[in-house]
Amino acid sequence: MLESKKDRYLYRFLEIVPGALSWLTLLTAFSLSFFRPVWLAIFIIIFDVYWLSKVVRLAVRLWVSFGHFKRHQQVNWLDRCCRILGDNFTKYYHLIILPTFRESQEVVDGAVKSLTDSDYPLKQVILVLALEEKDQANGLAIARYIESRYGHLFKKFLFTVHPHGLEGEIPGKGSNEAYAARKIKIFFDAEKIPYEKVITSTFDADTCVHPKYLSCLAYHYLIQKNPARRSYQPIPVFHNNVWQSPAVSRMVAAQTSFWMMMEQERQSNLLTFSSHAMSFKALVDIDFWQTNIVSEDSRIFYQCFFHYQGNYQVVPLYLPVSMDTVLNQSYFKTLVSQYKQQRRWAWGVENAPYVIFRSIKDKTISWRKKLHYIFYEIEGSYSWATTSLIILFLGWLPVVLGGQDFKATILASKLPFTTQILMTLSMVGLFVPLFIYLKLLPSRPTRIKKGRWLTMILQWLLFPVTAIVFGSVVALDAQTRLMLRKYMGFTVTPKIR
Repeated sequence: MLESKKDRYLYRFLEIVPGALSWLTLLTAFSLSFFRPVWLAIFIIIFDVYWLSKVVRLAVRLWVSFGHFKRHQQVNWLDRCCRILGDNFTKYYHLIILPTFRESQEVVDGAVKSLTDSDYPLKQVILVLALEEKDQANGLAIARYIESRYGHLFKKFLFTVHPHGLEGEIPGKGSNEAYAARKIKIFFDAEKIPYEKVITSTFDADTCVHPKYLSCLAYHYLIQKNPARRSYQPIPVFHNNVWQSPAVSRMVAAQTSFWMMMEQERQSNLLTFSSHAMSFKALVDIDFWQTNIVSEDSRIFYQCFFHYQGNYQVVPLYLPVSMDTVLNQSYFKTLVSQYKQQRRWAWGVENAPYVIFRSIKDKTISWRKKLHYIFYEIEGSYSWATTSLIILFLGWLPVVLGGQDFKATILASKLPFTTQILMTLSMVGLFVPLFIYLKLLPSRPTRIKKGRWLTMILQWLLFPVTAIVFGSVVALDAQTRLMLRKYMGFTVTPKIR
């Protein structure tokens, strides 16, 4: 809570900025179509050329990341850990926090089963099932089941019940995780386990880890000069139910996975997302996750960045963690759930005012570093909201609305053709993610017809639709809500199998 009235006004102004920039761009483009169609036409051509060059760069990053992805799965990470630690192996622990709310036993069981399939010694793993009071009966039943089936395999299995309605909290993943972590801190203190020797992974309830995830994470943690000043980000893929989900859900999920794969190649821009890991010491130092926000997964990075005076980074892990695509009880409900999930992710725009405000108040971090993340947040939210609309719609506005004088110009006659050529060339860039997508798909269940393979290819024709509806529209929705002070709560995505 901001105590100063001046600070509250400043923060409120900063909340308006991202949405204002996006809407100003779209409204200006619409106005220019009437009054300065030549200006808009030139801007659209320049933007399309810029986007084509960006698509090429992103395709190259994606291909390079995919190469790392394949190689990382062949490495014996556990052997590397043993060579580093020797007799000290038993002094390091993995803490797994698994928040759950209204998930089925099947979903949670799949996540825990994936941990038991790890090549890492489970006696060095502490599992915490973080339940919610509002789902206590279901949660306790799942906790008892997990304890009876898997509890003996781990060094320790615990569950916590996060009380509903705590002052200053938004019910959601972040507040649940923070409550669970504070409870497990008591256990570490009693056992005299140093915080810096606890590697903490926070997952969604449906997160299934790669068998080498824990050993790969431990290795990368151990080789850092200061591992507590780092977060560790695997690649999210959405494969748990990919053969059962509709094409729209698969496409949105694929776009998210490939964006994260490309970001792995730009470590300076890499933030924590969804399932990730960090030192328990860092969590204690920053007093755990902020409990009154929705985007706890990315905000935790900025909390650490400012606490450690800019000395904080995210280390990419080129191994997958698999989660569910959005799937609900009907096709319509699936689309609604998909929209709400994307809007919740787009609500990450709440980080923009936070980063700018903290940067203004901070006097220790260089402005070069602070401006880097300010630009990243503003440009990211701006591009998310406007790019698809500019590419797919605004190119036609000068021709349609520009008047007879503009339509008589050579520029008007060439604009649609030029735009179409540039966008066709950009669409060629989809062949790289399509190829990688087919390579990453898990084996087709026997109950799924072979013809589903064809839909896995044809679904990429939906890319323009998903880019607009579940890209620009949801981003504008989230930014407009922030502008108008219509703050969002945490919406839980149903996980139907």
